[in-house]
Amino acid sequence: MAELWFSLMAKLLLFGCVVELICGAAAVGTLSSSRKLAALVEEQPLVLTYHKGPLLSTAPVDVHVVWYGKFSSVQRSIVGDYLQSLGAHLQGKSKKPSVSTWWMTTGKYKSGDSNQAAVSIARLGKQKIDDSYSLGKSLKRTDIAALVESSVKSKALPLPEKSSNSMYLVLTSEDVTVEGFCMSSCGFHANISPSANGGKLLPYAWVGNSASQCPGQCAWPFHQPIYGPQAPPLIAPNGDVGIDGMIINIATVLAGAVTNPFNTGYFQGDAGAPLEAVSACPGIYGKGAYPGYAGELLVDATTGASYNAHGVNGRQFLLPAMWDPVTKSCKTLV
Repeated sequence: MAELWFSLMAKLLLFGCVVELICGAAAVGTLSSSRKLAALVEEQPLVLTYHKGPLLSTAPVDVHVVWYGKFSSVQRSIVGDYLQSLGAHLQGKSKKPSVSTWWMTTGKYKSGDSNQAAVSIARLGKQKIDDSYSLGKSLKRTDIAALVESSVKSKALPLPEKSSNSMYLVLTSEDVTVEGFCMSSCGFHANISPSANGGKLLPYAWVGNSASQCPGQCAWPFHQPIYGPQAPPLIAPNGDVGIDGMIINIATVLAGAVTNPFNTGYFQGDAGAPLEAVSACPGIYGKGAYPGYAGELLVDATTGASYNAHGVNGRQFLLPAMWDPVTKSCKTLV
């Protein structure tokens, strides 16, 4: 199971702190001081190693969504537009910098002995709305897997077609608690092997709406962080801190899922807590980013919102940097 970790140590590293004592001092000190402290630690080269396993994106990926809890129609449309934007380049509808340009970086990850490039096509699949809280408002990790398995078994969501892969995305509303949410992660991806699919592995992911639970952890830079430098939060491009924060985390887990679906793809470190395509580049959204500063971004002249990617239906999104296997660096759109 690969998680979007936000443990205490992850937060300290994200904001350029070495230990909790130093972090407490750096948070109230100057930028130059924190840079000097960070410079005391020798940085390891950022290289995601290919572990010879299959990648999910060697065929088109249909992202099927389970909406668990109360989401407004506007909130669902924001996420839906983001997922549709991943393949907008196929219809020639991409206004640059675009979501689809960002996603196409996954196509640089090559798989198998043939060194075949991933096709980097993702699209919005079927959707299931569970607004009756069928498993309650406090979920275990196993409940997330159960939601996917029951959705497939009931045929509310389809199994993969022969010419495509399927990815199942469970999104929980802000009044739903999930085991480990806020305490250790904002999202994760894993896989199950339901009998309906002949025991073959199916990748799935989960992301929670952190608006009322932990926006300082899971919706930065649209909310004041609970650790590190306290720069003013950015204005969310779609006017919803929780949903715009979810977009960042959805982007992270989907990129990780297609480039490391079964913990045998591309990652650095321990397979149990790997650094993946996006999680290897924390806190970077534009050029010049540093701890507590997201980087140089585009700003909407009317709303003042910060973004770096255009999507379908006139949407704007803020997407995190992704590690580029060609340049071996964290790549931003702006």
